[in-house]
Amino acid sequence: MARTIVDLSMTVHDDMKVFPRVVRPVTALYESWEEFATRIGAAQYGATSLTATYVITQGDHVGTHIDAMKHIVPDAPGPEGIPLEYCFGDGVVLDFRDKPFGHFISVEDVKQALEKIQYTIKPRDIVLIHTGDGDGNRNETEAYFTEHCGMTAEATIWLIEQGVKVMGIDAPTFEVPVKTMFEVKRFWEAHLVMNDYEYYHIENLMNLDQLGISHGFKLSVFPIKWKGTTAAPIRAVAIID
Repeated sequence: MARTIVDLSMTVHDDMKVFPRVVRPVTALYESWEEFATRIGAAQYGATSLTATYVITQGDHVGTHIDAMKHIVPDAPGPEGIPLEYCFGDGVVLDFRDKPFGHFISVEDVKQALEKIQYTIKPRDIVLIHTGDGDGNRNETEAYFTEHCGMTAEATIWLIEQGVKVMGIDAPTFEVPVKTMFEVKRFWEAHLVMNDYEYYHIENLMNLDQLGISHGFKLSVFPIKWKGTTAAPIRAVAIID
């Protein structure tokens, strides 16, 4: 059986665009291949080039990542508490590329997107919101932070009520751009749903336009097992048989 793997993750590097007030990654070579071989004592026996060591410093919301409940609820678990069974399952892409920048995705918008692809949400589906912001190289531009739509609390809760535990978006935040939030005085309302419901959302997805299908594929979105942080990086991939 033919199988296609589609990478839905950002490349993490020192010059990447990051969300305002998120710590930019810093990658530094700590010990070269030759230095390691010498210091461990293997170089004198002919093994002069072994392994290098890099030190990486980054914020927990850099690149493609999943937000833990602790992101909003200080006493909640970090990424180590995200159930792994929620992080592998059937993927569903809802296409909102026709919506204007700053549009608040409503329950009716979600229902219409599902009707368009003739799909009914079932428990444990992983639902991805396709805004177009992660297509091509848009995430390397300043427009990435201002030109996308985003979820409302009501639409998020509706998906949770259908049994969805993990959702994701190809934008720097699960909501509308921060610029729009300040214009209309509606702030991170989908995030704040975590105060009352257990759910987890992924941000900074990309390449949803390369899937070619809206459902009928598997998604793997396992987080690094960081303890006590508010989010963790994931390597998001779609598996199409």
